[in-house]
Amino acid sequence: MKKFKGLFAGVVAIAATTSLTNVAQAETLRLLTWGGYAPEAVIEKFKSETGIDVEVTKSNNEDMISKLRATGGAGFDLAQPSQDRISGAQAEFDIYKPIDLSKIDSSQMITSMLEATKANTTFDGEVYGVPHVWGTSGLVMNTKEAGDTVKDYADLCDPAVAGRVSYRLKRPTLIGFAYSMGLDPFAAYNDKAKYQGILDTVTAKLIDCKANVKAYWTGGDQLMGLIRSGEVKAAMAWDTGGWKLNKDMADVTFVAPKSGALGWIDTFALPRKTKAEDAAYKWINFVMQPEIASMITNTAGNFTAAKGGDANVDADLKARFNASFSQADIDNIKWYPTVPAGLEEMEGKALDKINAAN
Repeated sequence: MKKFKGLFAGVVAIAATTSLTNVAQAETLRLLTWGGYAPEAVIEKFKSETGIDVEVTKSNNEDMISKLRATGGAGFDLAQPSQDRISGAQAEFDIYKPIDLSKIDSSQMITSMLEATKANTTFDGEVYGVPHVWGTSGLVMNTKEAGDTVKDYADLCDPAVAGRVSYRLKRPTLIGFAYSMGLDPFAAYNDKAKYQGILDTVTAKLIDCKANVKAYWTGGDQLMGLIRSGEVKAAMAWDTGGWKLNKDMADVTFVAPKSGALGWIDTFALPRKTKAEDAAYKWINFVMQPEIASMITNTAGNFTAAKGGDANVDADLKARFNASFSQADIDNIKWYPTVPAGLEEMEGKALDKINAAN
């Protein structure tokens, strides 16, 4: 009998150890996200309320796809790709799993952003993303020195600002310049021949504009340095960069272009082989609470899709936002749709041609 008792005790001990190990694993949410989207204070508050820890890996759209593609959707429990980078990646690599909308507290989300994101992340009838953080790219400039000249992206090529402008050699530049030239690149997304015609027109414009460019910026710190030094007085960049500069440079801020700022929404998406799905849904619902959303905005500098999420946002940041965007500017935002397969390769060739031109 003692032998059986000892054997039973051993089995119980092993089972208990296994159970504790599984609990420990379930209490860590592996989050693949952008810088600023998971502040330490938010992680600590989440852990204190749920017992779940959050392991953050900072990334970007290309890197997220690369990491999840390499593992077949394993290694992370929740990812935050932009809405236009989900359905195409899913179609090509099968790295995500559908969102169970019944587990999302949609009452916390701005309805228009939720519906737009659902539409843009739908693949084979299933929704793969819900919105989190949003922002825009447009013009960051010294309004005192360039405000009378630069009203839109193409104005960066005006002789009045020659040698004093900067932008990235990336796809947003191609798209922004297209809109400012009276073209509609998003409407041509599903017509490759038409889209190539737009790229050819914009490529010629950007080659002609090279003499105006002080530098093609590759990082936010580099651009801020160029503007702070006075070497650059007008640039195409993100709204948060302009607002950060405005803190100590009153004449520098973000300006919504006449043709419309380019809007992006970073989402929540479930990697196909997530191991902590329940924790992922808890995190989504937790961070979309107005109080928590404000904490994220104050850290990241961008606003969220949470209803009332700006209630406790820093007053100066709210003032800068309101100074940059009228309601008409917000209504004129060009939201990035899903990128069809093959378009980024076409854009890459255009950018290479611009870069190589004398």
